[in-house]
Amino acid sequence: MRVLMVEDEADIADAVVRFLGAEGHAVDHAPDLAAAEAAMDVAEYDAVLLDLALPDGSGLSLLRDQRRRGNRVPVIIATARTQISDRIAGLDAGADDYVVKPYDLAEVAARLRAHGRRASGDPASESWLGTLRVDRAGARLFRDESEIRLTSREWALFDALLSARGRVLSKQVLEERLYAFDDAIEGNAVEVYVSRLRAKLGATMIETRRGLGYLIP
Repeated sequence: MRVLMVEDEADIADAVVRFLGAEGHAVDHAPDLAAAEAAMDVAEYDAVLLDLALPDGSGLSLLRDQRRRGNRVPVIIATARTQISDRIAGLDAGADDYVVKPYDLAEVAARLRAHGRRASGDPASESWLGTLRVDRAGARLFRDESEIRLTSREWALFDALLSARGRVLSKQVLEERLYAFDDAIEGNAVEVYVSRLRAKLGATMIETRRGLGYLIP
C-alpha cells in the first residue's frame, strides 16, 4: 500500500514510517497541511493516517477538502484528543476510522490493511486464488497448508495486483505502490519482483501485457 502519514511529531512519524516500511508499505511523511496537500496533488494513496493538531491548521480541513473533491481514499484519524465530540467531528467530516495516541503500531497496520481490502471491494481477510490460500490480514500465502514465504516488497506487489485483479497495472503505478518519494528506485525493480513472484507462485500467475503492464487474471 502507498500510505500518506500526516504527523508533525518527528519521533512518532519516524517510528510509524519504519514499522510500516518493514511490512512492505511505501510511506510518505507530511509534517503539516501544506506538505500533505502537495503530496496528495501528485500521488495516489491507498490510505491516509491523519493527525488533527498540525502546525498550520486542523487535519479536519484537509479531510473536508479532499472529500469535497471526491477523493475517497480511506482516512484514519490519529490524535491525542480523546473527547467523543472530536471523534464525531472527524467521522462526520469523512474519516473512515479513528485511533487515539499513543496507539499500537501493529493495530494501526491491521486497520490500514482492513481499509485497503474494503477499498478494493473485497473485505474478506482470506480468499483463494486458484490453489493458493491468501491470508491478506496476515500477509501470508499457503499452498496445501505449506506457506510460501514472500519478502515485504514481494507481498506488496502481489497485494497490489490482487486488489486490482483482472485489471492491468502499469509499471509506474506499481512503483508508486512499492516506493515512497524518498526511496531510490532501480529501473528494473518491478520486473525483478514479478520474476521472483512467478518463481514462487507459478509462471502463469502474473500475466504481462506488453507495453501496458501486469495483471493477475
